[in-house]
Amino acid sequence: MLTLQKMAEMSHMEIENMDTNTLIDIGCVRIDDTLPAKQRISNFLEQIKNPYCYRCGKTPVKIEYISDAKPLDEKILDYFIGLKNR
Repeated sequence: MLTLQKMAEMSHMEIENMDTNTLIDIGCVRIDDTLPAKQRISNFLEQIKNPYCYRCGKTPVKIEYISDAKPLDEKILDYFIGLKNR
């Protein structure tokens, strides 16, 4: 079972220092969408092992979150407004 401490440790791992062959390929993760959300999240975490570092095919992926960043929808809107104003 993952704890908050373990999750915090995983979030600080450097993917460059990891054996990418040990990372789970996200393409192999299967989510049962008939389960309640809490169980789907738990099931995902069990399968992916580390939600911050995984593979997509042969490509290693590192996910980082910034707590005070703009929401994604605002960032996408800013991006498209910027394209329009070129």
